[in-house]
Amino acid sequence: MQRKITLACCALNQWALDFKGNLRRIKESIAIARDKGACYRLGPELEITGYGCGDHFLENDTILHSFQVLEELLCAPETQGIICDVGMPVMHKNIRYNCRIIFYNKRVLLIRPKLYLALTGNYRECRWFSPWPKLRYTEDHSLPQNIVQITGQMVAPFGDGVIATMDTCFGSEICQELFVSNSPHVAMGLDGVEVFTNGSGSHHQLRKLHTRVDLIKSATAKINRGYRRNENILNYSLAVCTCTLTCWGAMERECTTMAAAS
Repeated sequence: MQRKITLACCALNQWALDFKGNLRRIKESIAIARDKGACYRLGPELEITGYGCGDHFLENDTILHSFQVLEELLCAPETQGIICDVGMPVMHKNIRYNCRIIFYNKRVLLIRPKLYLALTGNYRECRWFSPWPKLRYTEDHSLPQNIVQITGQMVAPFGDGVIATMDTCFGSEICQELFVSNSPHVAMGLDGVEVFTNGSGSHHQLRKLHTRVDLIKSATAKINRGYRRNENILNYSLAVCTCTLTCWGAMERECTTMAAAS
């Protein structure tokens, strides 16, 4: 039986290293998403730190403060009862990754690192981050003590995985991964993922929107699935757009993590 799910795609005006302001805007967007009936909230790339931190990404304090913001989000009443997908840097085995943190009801479901980094034009992501090299593979990531005290989890899944619910399955891409020839959504779609999200930090460029729309149309045509993508924006303080997708079932409240099938 087909059921409908509602996703919220949030474009925020985040500022580099403005942890308090970024946290406030993230919480506000989650509250709006809940009010609109969304069961999944997607935010932009590196929204906790802001995308343009430059060499501050190399400082351990940047990651420390990111986890402090994540701690407040996990405890916030706004984040209860909705799956939240936020972007922040994470140090895994002494290597920095540009990640999505997907959590639900004070539990970290998946830490999904970026597979393909942006290196052309305005972008030098390899200066600060490494791409995750292990496709369709997850391993345990030891969580910092402040997160352990809230979630009760010593570890969380880290890697190229997807989230499976009782009735559907959704996967995540990060910005540049939509533009590469071997986009992860192709393999995930063949493995049965129904909903794809893409937290992006892409800059404004004349007619670049045409490219984005063409790539999303191509992705949905090839795999016949729902695809949602968002951006950081500078001319609005906050924008939340919801969409309703039809899946074979409704998104249930118990979620599990699994590595993408090989």
